[in-house]
Amino acid sequence: MKTRTGNFPIGWRRVRFNWERDLQGMIAWARANDLNVIDLAPYNLDDTAALSEAGFRIGSVDFPVFQPLVSPDPGERREAVALCAETIRKLSPHGARNYFIVVLPKDPSLPRQQNFGYAVESFSALAPTLEECDSHIVIEGWPGPGSVVCTPETFGAMFREVPSKAMAVNYDPSHLLRMGIDPLRFLRDFVGRVKHVHGKDCMIMAENLYRYGHEQEATFSEPYAYGSFHWRYTIPGHGVSDWIEICSILRDNNYAGAISVELEDHFFNVTDEATQLGVLQGARFLAGC
Repeated sequence: MKTRTGNFPIGWRRVRFNWERDLQGMIAWARANDLNVIDLAPYNLDDTAALSEAGFRIGSVDFPVFQPLVSPDPGERREAVALCAETIRKLSPHGARNYFIVVLPKDPSLPRQQNFGYAVESFSALAPTLEECDSHIVIEGWPGPGSVVCTPETFGAMFREVPSKAMAVNYDPSHLLRMGIDPLRFLRDFVGRVKHVHGKDCMIMAENLYRYGHEQEATFSEPYAYGSFHWRYTIPGHGVSDWIEICSILRDNNYAGAISVELEDHFFNVTDEATQLGVLQGARFLAGC
């Protein structure tokens, strides 16, 4: 399965669903549904090798640790860098080229500039291994607790401080929309750094934004799963992103990666049937874009 615009391979991000735990069953399901790209979270050497040998493209692999790379403890940072470097060397021969991370600090209470500096030190230390293995760190801008790289300001600063071409973007428009950042402008600004794309969208509910605002929780309502009170993550096609334009920008800038559906959707949740349907509906929508 590929996108109509740009001919980009389509797959999904394997995470935690019951049906994904049976590797051979998952492979059979993927083949039956023409999905030939798989992202691996969490990291697993045996599964990476098995999927590569079975002919699947590895979209990305999560680093084995995130927060220790942004620790105030220099020894912990060094150990985390060594572990991630070892992971890169082990997995690169099996087709893994993109190493996924969210830049979350070990101590979010510290000043953001201080935590950003720790991330710069760790990524600078990892850059030679990444370059040696023709690989990339792909940073996703999830605005989690204390996340220090998730906006145009901080992505730009990271690429200035660590200019290695091994530093890259995992483009996910859903997080940008949630933060009020124009995802198309962001893509145009950073497209040269994009090495992987998550097929995930976001719905902004104007009525709920009016009722609850965005500064505090609602008093009498429950939040959406994979969301809050006025926004929620969705599969592609159920949110507000213009995926044809996204694919056009990627195509026009010679993007050579894949698009992997990341299933985080209130309405495609919990059961095996629902989660498989969510992955397939998202993938089929992207195929028509």
